[in-house]
Amino acid sequence: MKIAIYGHYFNEEAKEYVEDLLKYLDLKGATIFIEEKFSKLIDLRIEHDNNYPIFKDYSDLDSTFDLMFTVGGDGTILRSITYLRDSNIPVIGLNIGRLGFLATVKKEEISIAVDAIYNKEFKIVERTLLAVKTEPQVKEIEELNFALNEITLSRKDTASMITVDTYLNDEYLTSYWADGIITSTPTGSTGYSLSCGGPVISPQAESFVLTPIAPHNLNARPLIIPDNTKIKMRINGRENQSFISLDSRITTIDNETDIYIEKAPFTLKMIELKGQTFFKTLRKKLLWGEDTRNKKS
Repeated sequence: MKIAIYGHYFNEEAKEYVEDLLKYLDLKGATIFIEEKFSKLIDLRIEHDNNYPIFKDYSDLDSTFDLMFTVGGDGTILRSITYLRDSNIPVIGLNIGRLGFLATVKKEEISIAVDAIYNKEFKIVERTLLAVKTEPQVKEIEELNFALNEITLSRKDTASMITVDTYLNDEYLTSYWADGIITSTPTGSTGYSLSCGGPVISPQAESFVLTPIAPHNLNARPLIIPDNTKIKMRINGRENQSFISLDSRITTIDNETDIYIEKAPFTLKMIELKGQTFFKTLRKKLLWGEDTRNKKS
């Protein structure tokens, strides 16, 4: 089995995870490729005899890879998308972060996860992504124009709110007076959108949600729309520029730029081990419906 490993940072806790992961994969005879920067961090902290090959960017990952392990938290999985892109390589995350909503494998479960993968005791869950383009083009997002969680438009160098003119399938929806607006996938519905009052959406739901950030309208509420909707937005404000962020990647755009958001032409394949479900994670991580009267786990 040919496996890629990606991590964004390295600390003492990560050291234990990586040591165990490499040990169990080596025992299985896996062919292991490690992302270049992460490989250098490993070499500084871990003594090992193996000279693992590296990958530098998405062009090094092809259909010969069976899967990718990420070592970190949910943010690490979001960053791994820039390597995986449309490769169809499934990903599974080892959680050394805080919440672990996407990265669900704990340290003590590494050997169990590796065995389950080799025994094919898992299923692949596809996650929808968003894609964006702008007119005029913004160089920083011209190539990496996709997001797993959300695409957010927000104010930049001002305390004043911005106005976001919003169109759905070329029909005018409204102009949001707010600090910004979030266009979220079902995966992202448990992230930034949730903290701004948006609904939780099951990953298999074919929907997006528009969630205004601190709107100055009592009647501006999150709106769920079909995921085949073509979204167009344009920002107006007292300043000449605003922010656009794609998950954790953020850049500046000029106001009056036309922003087009739609469903990406590819999905992220995530490995879901036996016993791991979205609703179980929802109850465990976000304490969904927590009530002392509920006796079921």
